[in-house]
Formats: sequence, C-alpha cells, structure tokens
Amino acid sequence: MRKALGRFASGVTIVTTAEGDDEESVHGMTANAFTSVSLDPPLVLVSIANRARMNAKITETGRYGVSILAGHQEPLSLHFAGAATEPDLVRFTWRKGVPLLDGALVHLSCSVTASHPAGDHTLHVGQVEELWFDDGRPLLFYTGSFRALELQDDENWGF
Repeated sequence: MRKALGRFASGVTIVTTAEGDDEESVHGMTANAFTSVSLDPPLVLVSIANRARMNAKITETGRYGVSILAGHQEPLSLHFAGAATEPDLVRFTWRKGVPLLDGALVHLSCSVTASHPAGDHTLHVGQVEELWFDDGRPLLFYTGSFRALELQDDENWGF
C-alpha cells in the first residue's frame, strides 16, 4: 500500500500547534496527508497517526497550523520528521495564536471543527481562520524522495 500510494506526488507540510504563546510550547511534525475540504466554509484536513504525539496535542489545543513548504525547505521537513536535528533553521511566525514556519509558501491557521477516527489515523478537519500565501516553487514528495516542480509559465496558471 505504501509503495503504491507513494506514486501520488504531494506537497510537503509542517503541521504545528502550541499549548502556550511561546516557542517552548510548540509541537510540529512533517505531513503530506493534507487536503482541502471546502471553500465555503474554508475547511482543510490533516490525517495524523493515532500513535503520534501530534494527535493528542491537536485534540488538547483544538487548533493547528499548516505551513506548505517551499522547495528550499527540505531541511525543515527532515527536522520535523525526526530524520535530522536542525533547530537553528526553525523560525516561527505566529498567526491567530498558531505557530507557522517562516519562509513557507502558505500559512493556514485553523480551529478544529471535527475529528474522525479512520483506521490507525485521526482526520482533523479545521476551519481556516487566517491564510497567507506567497509565490514560489513548492517542495514535493514522490516515491519516498523529495522532488522539485518545474514551473513552465508562472503567469497563466488559471487563478
């Protein structure tokens, strides 16, 4: 299953939450199980393993942030996945009481509206309370490796 679904290219996000207003209370993890659910109201979903500490943290705080990473942020992805320790690279921007990663292409500040058990994961639906975005190349994940997206024409992509 993992090998088959690894052939679905996805963006890379860092999901964050905090139990307080300081950086010592921040908890984050790398995730690519993220999707948009609805435009009206603005809803997104993150799928978190039940055994992950982040699952309990989101349940406790009722809030989470999603930072969609830019192509140059692979080291941050590895840091929050526990594959490398790069604390000097981590810089947060706070929006609506949620920590988000500096330099990310997108910041979403969300409040949990529903959580649904789904096998060995929990699906946390969040209403987007604030969003911010910038232009740039995203970090992608495909077949177990980070990839780059080659943009052919940045000007005419339909929005």
